[in-house]
Amino acid sequence: MTDYSEEQRNELEALESIYPDSFTVLSEKPTTFTITVTSEAGENDETVQTTLKFTYREKYPDETPLYEIVSQENLDGNDVTDIIKLLEQQAEENLGMVMIFTLVSAVQEKLNEIVDQIKTRREEEKKQKEREAEEEEKQRFHGTPVTIENFLNWKAKFDAELLEIKRKKMKEEEQAGKNKLSGKQLFEMDHNLDTSDIQFLEEAGNSVEVDESLFQEMDD
Repeated sequence: MTDYSEEQRNELEALESIYPDSFTVLSEKPTTFTITVTSEAGENDETVQTTLKFTYREKYPDETPLYEIVSQENLDGNDVTDIIKLLEQQAEENLGMVMIFTLVSAVQEKLNEIVDQIKTRREEEKKQKEREAEEEEKQRFHGTPVTIENFLNWKAKFDAELLEIKRKKMKEEEQAGKNKLSGKQLFEMDHNLDTSDIQFLEEAGNSVEVDESLFQEMDD
């Protein structure tokens, strides 16, 4: 007859020695504990991390343990879902054997893969930005190839802008014509205008000569 308690106790002692800094017992009945798993350092020492919570069922390891993710760092929703599926798969494959170390090791490998994927994704994003910048520079240097379609679009826009300029100019000229004052309006604004010529003659004195023949009839 299998002594499940003995197997569970022996596995706990082994786990505590393997993961001294990340193993924590939460309760003894039922036996519940957590193990924090951290990936290897990626680019710029970036890591991903998750804390797994396990609970022994009464007949573990002939029954799979209960497991869940209680915390995570730098993992998105898809990553968490993939880890849960991985734990489910590994638990079924190792049923009948103590398996916590196997489950944790599988998650450790998965986290390392995620770090590599993050690095690859960032490299691709960087290359994509570089390609876009190069293409933009080419477009700026060579200009946009002229086609019938874009030429017609440009001409329609140009004609519309030119028509708008003409309209504004006509409106300004019309407004300027309305604002131009008549002689009567000028005299009404400045009454000195009607004596300005006489004053000019008086100030000029003898220096002003008048050709009287211009005012005589042709018969005279």
